[in-house]
Amino acid sequence: MTQTPLTTGNRRRFLQILGTLGAGAAVGYPALRAFADTNQRIALPFENGERDLLAFPQKRPLIVQTMRPPQLETPFSVFNEGLLTPNDAFFVRYHWSGIPTSIDPATYQIRIDGKVNTPLTFTLQELKRLADPIDLVAVNQCSGNSRGYFVPRVNGGQLGHGAMGNARWTGVPLKKVLEKAGVQAGAVQVSFDGLDQPPLGDGPDFGKALDIDHALNGEVMLAWGMNGEDLPLLNGYPVRLIVPGYFGTCWVKHVTGIHVLDKPYDGYWLNTGYRVPDNECECVPPGTQTDRLRPVGQYKVRSFLTSLSEGATLPFEREIVLRGIAFDQGYGIRNVALSVDGGQTWMETKLGQNLGKYSFREWTVAFRPARKGSLEIKVRAEGGSGEIQPMQASWNPSGYKRNAVETTRVNVI
Repeated sequence: MTQTPLTTGNRRRFLQILGTLGAGAAVGYPALRAFADTNQRIALPFENGERDLLAFPQKRPLIVQTMRPPQLETPFSVFNEGLLTPNDAFFVRYHWSGIPTSIDPATYQIRIDGKVNTPLTFTLQELKRLADPIDLVAVNQCSGNSRGYFVPRVNGGQLGHGAMGNARWTGVPLKKVLEKAGVQAGAVQVSFDGLDQPPLGDGPDFGKALDIDHALNGEVMLAWGMNGEDLPLLNGYPVRLIVPGYFGTCWVKHVTGIHVLDKPYDGYWLNTGYRVPDNECECVPPGTQTDRLRPVGQYKVRSFLTSLSEGATLPFEREIVLRGIAFDQGYGIRNVALSVDGGQTWMETKLGQNLGKYSFREWTVAFRPARKGSLEIKVRAEGGSGEIQPMQASWNPSGYKRNAVETTRVNVI
């Protein structure tokens, strides 16, 4: 498996961009646009939704939420191209602008220490030889995906529905690495560090932790491959953590440190950041707060219509095939229903290819518009656990975990 190549010119331009960002310089859009391959605009369907579309090396034009650190959203039309999200279209999320500008795979290492029998250091090649590699198709979704649709609005990146992607990840189970080091009795959690750093050193280093049983479940992976290629640099090259069914905040990029702990991890990004109300709906009345919080954790069941966009025009009495995607936290999708009358009546859809319980699942249904005028198309999924998408969106102060039934308004002429 070889790393996706960059041309000499693109590599130089890429390092200029990332070097500037990593240095923490106050660089605005005009200075950075000179390094991008394109300059387009897109309007997300909510207030103040206009964004730049810029193409970074190894990426097609993506929606720019912020430049420093880079936060790039996938245009929603990509999800109608297939179940696997192409590497060059996969969203990008960092927390600090001190991101790596170049990584030498020959000198890259991962350190495993803490409550283990034998602290170890793996090179990239040693990691690849540790065990037979496995493939797993899994959705990576930012916990703030769809935040721009929250009413009333909340702080944070005003994302559309594109802070998610589905890929075939290649690597080794984290369990194999931990077994090689020998986890000692009394281990409670495993924490993870990556190469991204606060630009000035005075912010909390980005790190996450998993309970020991979760870390050893055989599904959590250290992955170097993504859809048959090396990970793109902006998606965690050369190795990232894969935590299927859990929000992307757990999926640490550029992993360099794995620490087995004998007490709960006390890092900011788990114990203060990325938390939701600690109740059944993980919500509070709009505009209110609560001190009872818990980590964002697992996905909720979601579904989308991908073959039509807001405001599309359909021909009267002509059959078309509607298509979309659905996913949940790992039980698999049981069924998807579609309504063309704003939720008054529902029709069953046909589920498509099954790439695994953590993957997007395609659904399709034939539809012949029987009247002219505006239609409200809604799509609702049921996961294998019996969880069904709610008709009404819940609210929390951070804008996390939206999974309400979405509506696409179209016109029949």
